[in-house]
Amino acid sequence: MMLSPELFPVPLIHIRETNSTNNYLQTLCAKEKVEEFTTVVADFQTSGRGQRGNSWESEPFKNLLFSFVLFPEFLEARRQFLISQIVSLAIKEELNTYTDDISIKWPNDIYWKEKKICGILIENDLMGRNINQSIAGIGININQEEFHSLAPNPVSLYQITGKQYDIFEVLKNIMLRIQSYYKLLQKDETAPIVTQYEKSLFRKEGMHRYRDANGEFLARIVCVEPEGRLILEDETQNQRGYMFKEVEYLLK
Repeated sequence: MMLSPELFPVPLIHIRETNSTNNYLQTLCAKEKVEEFTTVVADFQTSGRGQRGNSWESEPFKNLLFSFVLFPEFLEARRQFLISQIVSLAIKEELNTYTDDISIKWPNDIYWKEKKICGILIENDLMGRNINQSIAGIGININQEEFHSLAPNPVSLYQITGKQYDIFEVLKNIMLRIQSYYKLLQKDETAPIVTQYEKSLFRKEGMHRYRDANGEFLARIVCVEPEGRLILEDETQNQRGYMFKEVEYLLK
Protein backbone atom coordinates (compact mmCIF):
# COMPACT_ATOMS: atom_id res chain seq x y z
CA MET A 1 0.00 0.00 0.00
CA MET A 2 1.46 3.32 -1.06
CA LEU A 3 1.20 6.43 1.07
CA SER A 4 -0.43 9.23 -0.88
CA PRO A 5 2.12 11.87 -2.00
CA GLU A 6 0.44 14.64 0.01
CA LEU A 7 1.16 12.68 3.20
CA PHE A 8 4.76 12.10 2.19
CA PRO A 9 7.46 14.38 3.68
CA VAL A 10 9.19 14.94 0.29
CA PRO A 11 8.05 15.17 -3.36
CA LEU A 12 7.56 11.54 -4.42
CA ILE A 13 7.56 9.93 -7.87
CA HIS A 14 6.52 6.27 -7.84
CA ILE A 15 7.25 4.31 -11.01
CA ARG A 16 6.75 0.66 -11.83
CA GLU A 17 10.03 -0.01 -13.63
CA THR A 18 13.17 1.80 -14.77
CA ASN A 19 16.71 0.85 -15.70
CA SER A 20 18.00 2.89 -12.74
CA THR A 21 16.33 5.40 -10.44
CA ASN A 22 19.54 7.47 -10.54
CA ASN A 23 19.36 7.65 -14.34
CA TYR A 24 15.65 8.52 -14.21
CA LEU A 25 16.22 11.34 -11.74
CA GLN A 26 19.28 12.70 -13.57
CA THR A 27 17.27 12.89 -16.79
CA LEU A 28 14.41 14.61 -14.98
CA CYS A 29 16.75 17.18 -13.40
CA ALA A 30 18.31 17.92 -16.79
CA LYS A 31 14.88 18.58 -18.33
CA GLU A 32 13.15 20.67 -15.66
CA LYS A 33 13.54 22.42 -12.33
CA VAL A 34 13.17 19.81 -9.61
CA GLU A 35 12.51 20.49 -5.94
CA GLU A 36 15.21 19.49 -3.46
CA PHE A 37 14.60 16.05 -1.86
CA THR A 38 12.50 14.92 -4.85
CA THR A 39 12.52 11.14 -4.54
CA VAL A 40 12.01 8.52 -7.25
CA VAL A 41 11.05 5.06 -6.05
CA ALA A 42 10.70 2.07 -8.37
CA ASP A 43 9.02 -1.31 -7.93
CA PHE A 44 11.72 -2.83 -10.15
CA GLN A 45 15.09 -1.80 -11.63
CA THR A 46 16.41 -3.56 -14.71
CA SER A 47 20.00 -2.43 -14.16
CA GLY A 48 20.53 -0.88 -10.74
CA ARG A 49 24.16 0.17 -10.35
CA GLY A 50 26.53 -0.40 -7.45
CA GLN A 51 29.80 1.19 -6.34
CA ARG A 52 32.13 -1.11 -8.29
CA GLY A 53 29.95 -1.37 -11.38
CA ASN A 54 28.06 -4.27 -9.83
CA SER A 55 24.36 -4.76 -10.47
CA TRP A 56 21.87 -4.92 -7.60
CA GLU A 57 19.65 -8.00 -7.45
CA SER A 58 16.09 -7.21 -6.45
CA GLU A 59 12.84 -9.10 -6.86
CA PRO A 60 9.96 -6.86 -8.09
CA PHE A 61 7.87 -5.24 -5.31
CA LYS A 62 10.02 -6.75 -2.56
CA ASN A 63 12.66 -4.14 -1.85
CA LEU A 64 13.24 -0.41 -1.53
CA LEU A 65 14.87 1.04 -4.66
CA PHE A 66 15.02 4.81 -4.71
CA SER A 67 17.00 7.93 -5.53
CA PHE A 68 16.71 11.50 -4.29
CA VAL A 69 18.29 14.79 -5.25
CA LEU A 70 20.00 17.50 -3.18
CA PHE A 71 21.36 20.87 -4.28
CA PRO A 72 24.05 21.47 -1.62
CA GLU A 73 25.60 24.53 -3.25
CA PHE A 74 26.84 25.65 0.19
CA LEU A 75 29.12 22.60 0.41
CA GLU A 76 32.64 22.65 -1.01
CA ALA A 77 33.53 19.76 -3.31
CA ARG A 78 36.38 18.69 -0.98
CA ARG A 79 33.72 18.04 1.70
CA GLN A 80 31.43 15.92 -0.47
CA PHE A 81 32.02 12.83 1.70
CA LEU A 82 29.67 14.44 4.25
CA ILE A 83 26.76 13.69 1.88
CA SER A 84 27.73 10.02 1.92
CA GLN A 85 27.96 10.09 5.71
CA ILE A 86 24.50 11.58 6.33
CA VAL A 87 22.81 9.20 3.88
CA SER A 88 24.45 6.09 5.32
CA LEU A 89 23.77 7.23 8.90
CA ALA A 90 20.09 7.87 8.19
CA ILE A 91 19.65 4.40 6.70
CA LYS A 92 21.65 2.66 9.44
CA GLU A 93 19.64 4.38 12.15
CA GLU A 94 16.31 3.50 10.53
CA LEU A 95 17.32 -0.16 10.14
CA ASN A 96 18.45 -0.11 13.78
CA THR A 97 14.79 0.31 14.76
CA TYR A 98 14.04 -3.16 13.31
CA THR A 99 17.11 -5.18 14.26
CA ASP A 100 20.51 -5.08 15.96
CA ASP A 101 24.02 -5.40 14.50
CA ILE A 102 23.61 -2.82 11.71
CA SER A 103 26.81 -1.00 10.73
CA ILE A 104 28.30 1.10 7.91
CA LYS A 105 30.99 -0.62 5.85
CA TRP A 106 33.25 2.15 4.59
CA PRO A 107 32.53 4.10 2.55
CA ASN A 108 28.75 3.62 2.60
CA ASP A 109 27.48 0.03 2.34
CA ILE A 110 25.11 -0.95 5.14
CA TYR A 111 25.75 -4.30 6.77
CA TRP A 112 23.99 -6.63 9.17
CA LYS A 113 26.75 -8.62 10.85
CA GLU A 114 28.88 -9.81 7.88
CA LYS A 115 26.10 -9.49 5.28
CA LYS A 116 25.13 -6.61 3.00
CA ILE A 117 21.60 -5.26 3.37
CA CYS A 118 21.97 -1.95 1.52
CA GLY A 119 24.05 -0.39 -1.22
CA ILE A 120 24.40 3.34 -1.88
CA LEU A 121 25.70 5.13 -4.98
CA ILE A 122 26.13 8.92 -4.76
CA GLU A 123 26.82 10.98 -7.88
CA ASN A 124 27.88 14.60 -7.38
CA ASP A 125 27.95 17.30 -10.05
CA LEU A 126 30.40 20.07 -9.24
CA MET A 127 30.28 23.76 -10.14
CA GLY A 128 33.59 25.46 -9.44
CA ARG A 129 34.67 24.65 -5.91
CA ASN A 130 31.20 23.63 -4.71
CA ILE A 131 28.64 20.88 -5.27
CA ASN A 132 25.87 21.86 -7.67
CA GLN A 133 23.78 18.69 -7.47
CA SER A 134 23.95 15.40 -5.60
CA ILE A 135 21.87 12.33 -6.51
CA ALA A 136 21.90 9.40 -4.11
CA GLY A 137 20.71 6.01 -5.33
CA ILE A 138 19.87 3.43 -2.71
CA GLY A 139 18.86 -0.23 -2.73
CA ILE A 140 17.72 -1.79 0.55
CA ASN A 141 16.77 -5.46 0.83
CA ILE A 142 13.49 -5.40 2.72
CA ASN A 143 11.07 -8.26 1.99
CA GLN A 144 13.04 -10.55 -0.37
CA GLU A 145 12.99 -14.13 0.91
CA GLU A 146 15.97 -15.52 -1.01
CA PHE A 147 18.74 -14.34 -3.34
CA HIS A 148 20.01 -16.07 -6.49
CA SER A 149 22.79 -13.83 -7.86
CA LEU A 150 26.52 -14.40 -7.44
CA ALA A 151 26.72 -11.54 -4.93
CA PRO A 152 28.66 -13.03 -2.00
CA ASN A 153 26.67 -11.97 1.04
CA PRO A 154 23.21 -10.39 0.54
CA VAL A 155 20.62 -10.36 3.32
CA SER A 156 17.16 -8.82 3.69
CA LEU A 157 15.29 -7.46 6.67
CA TYR A 158 12.78 -10.28 6.21
CA GLN A 159 15.56 -12.90 6.41
CA ILE A 160 16.83 -11.31 9.63
CA THR A 161 13.52 -10.84 11.45
CA GLY A 162 11.02 -13.12 9.69
CA LYS A 163 8.66 -10.13 9.25
CA GLN A 164 7.33 -8.25 6.22
CA TYR A 165 7.55 -4.44 6.15
CA ASP A 166 5.73 -1.53 4.52
CA ILE A 167 8.34 -0.30 2.04
CA PHE A 168 6.93 3.23 1.85
CA GLU A 169 6.86 3.58 5.62
CA VAL A 170 10.57 2.68 5.74
CA LEU A 171 11.25 5.18 2.94
CA LYS A 172 9.32 7.95 4.71
CA ASN A 173 11.32 7.46 7.91
CA ILE A 174 14.64 7.41 6.05
CA MET A 175 13.85 10.66 4.23
CA LEU A 176 12.88 12.35 7.51
CA ARG A 177 16.22 11.28 8.99
CA ILE A 178 18.13 12.53 5.94
CA GLN A 179 16.34 15.88 6.15
CA SER A 180 17.32 16.17 9.80
CA TYR A 181 21.00 15.44 9.07
CA TYR A 182 20.95 17.78 6.06
CA LYS A 183 19.86 20.65 8.31
CA LEU A 184 23.01 20.04 10.38
CA LEU A 185 25.08 20.25 7.20
CA GLN A 186 23.40 23.51 6.22
CA LYS A 187 24.31 24.97 9.62
CA ASP A 188 27.86 23.59 9.28
CA GLU A 189 27.34 21.48 12.41
CA THR A 190 29.36 18.56 11.11
CA ALA A 191 31.09 17.31 14.28
CA PRO A 192 28.16 15.10 15.42
CA ILE A 193 27.90 13.63 11.89
CA VAL A 194 31.59 12.69 11.77
CA THR A 195 31.55 11.30 15.33
CA GLN A 196 28.43 9.21 14.76
CA TYR A 197 29.73 7.90 11.43
CA GLU A 198 32.98 6.65 12.96
CA LYS A 199 31.10 5.02 15.86
CA SER A 200 28.89 3.22 13.34
CA LEU A 201 31.66 1.68 11.23
CA PHE A 202 31.70 -2.02 10.37
CA ARG A 203 34.69 -3.71 12.05
CA LYS A 204 35.39 -0.60 14.10
CA GLU A 205 37.02 -2.71 16.82
CA GLY A 206 39.84 -5.24 16.53
CA MET A 207 42.15 -6.49 13.78
CA HIS A 208 40.61 -7.72 10.53
CA ARG A 209 41.73 -8.97 7.14
CA TYR A 210 42.04 -6.63 4.16
CA ARG A 211 43.54 -6.78 0.67
CA ASP A 212 45.19 -4.00 -1.32
CA ALA A 213 47.34 -3.92 -4.48
CA ASN A 214 50.20 -5.53 -2.52
CA GLY A 215 48.18 -8.42 -1.11
CA GLU A 216 46.43 -9.44 2.12
CA PHE A 217 47.15 -7.98 5.55
CA LEU A 218 45.71 -7.61 9.05
CA ALA A 219 44.80 -4.14 10.30
CA ARG A 220 42.52 -2.09 12.51
CA ILE A 221 40.56 1.03 11.59
CA VAL A 222 42.14 4.23 12.93
CA CYS A 223 39.79 6.82 11.44
CA VAL A 224 38.19 8.17 8.29
CA GLU A 225 39.62 11.49 7.16
CA PRO A 226 37.31 14.39 6.12
CA GLU A 227 37.73 13.72 2.40
CA GLY A 228 36.73 10.07 2.96
CA ARG A 229 40.17 8.42 3.14
CA LEU A 230 40.21 5.30 5.33
CA ILE A 231 43.22 5.05 7.67
CA LEU A 232 44.20 1.54 8.75
CA GLU A 233 47.00 0.46 11.08
CA ASP A 234 48.58 -2.90 10.33
CA GLU A 235 50.31 -5.41 12.64
CA THR A 236 53.61 -3.54 12.41
CA GLN A 237 51.82 -0.34 13.54
CA ASN A 238 52.30 1.13 10.07
CA GLN A 239 49.43 3.41 9.04
CA ARG A 240 48.00 2.99 5.55
CA GLY A 241 45.58 5.37 3.82
CA TYR A 242 43.06 4.36 1.15
CA MET A 243 40.56 6.15 -1.05
CA PHE A 244 37.52 4.38 -2.50
CA LYS A 245 38.19 1.06 -4.27
CA GLU A 246 41.86 0.99 -3.18
CA VAL A 247 41.32 -1.58 -0.43
CA GLU A 248 39.01 -4.56 -0.04
CA TYR A 249 37.52 -5.98 3.15
CA LEU A 250 37.99 -9.75 3.28
CA LEU A 251 34.74 -11.14 4.61
CA LYS A 252 34.24 -14.33 6.58
